[in-house]
Amino acid sequence: MTTELGDDIRRSLAGLADPQLAGPMAAYMKVAENGGLPFLGIRRPVVRQAARGAAKEFPDDQRLAAAVDLWEHAEFREQRYAAQDLLGMRWAADRLDLLDLHREMVLTGAWWDHVDEVAHRIADLVRSHPEVMADVLHTWSADENLWIRRVAIIGQLGLREQVDLDLLARVVETNSADPEFFIRKAIGWALRDAGRTYPDWVRAFVASHDLSPLSRREALKHLR
Repeated sequence: MTTELGDDIRRSLAGLADPQLAGPMAAYMKVAENGGLPFLGIRRPVVRQAARGAAKEFPDDQRLAAAVDLWEHAEFREQRYAAQDLLGMRWAADRLDLLDLHREMVLTGAWWDHVDEVAHRIADLVRSHPEVMADVLHTWSADENLWIRRVAIIGQLGLREQVDLDLLARVVETNSADPEFFIRKAIGWALRDAGRTYPDWVRAFVASHDLSPLSRREALKHLR
């Protein structure tokens, strides 16, 4: 069943569609290769503005229902972006009860654009519920699904002094031998981000671990 807010956002996005942008966006996101949804042709910030603008006057329960509606009934990628934008609003930031929904978005989105957006929501939860989320990310780091593992690795991006370095070490060590590009890239990204606050720790970690050349290069990019 669709929702009033979901329908409002769908109509708004339909009015913003630009077919000339849709093709290049689909090519960049490799839609033909990964079987993802087609694009309407709306730039990401415009989608976010439309979704959050439409949701401004709605209560939290209707925002959540609309996020589920937009995700489950999406015919275009921007509709799923809008669903994630609703979950990126302040009302949802600290809610552990949304963890299963975030995980479902990783599993069904199954490409880096959706997965990396979920990672921001996971970082919010790590900030507000560090002990619970440490257990979650430790478990996710060994999941059979590569996108769940990727989120476990990059789920502390932007936390700066609040980064749990022991947790970061564990999730990286669990995945350091994985040959998958998206995992190796995630390891380098997570270490590089931690290096902004803890450069000596990252240098020592990289020196003492057998990381892929890609992970190593990305980790040390700003520490040379």
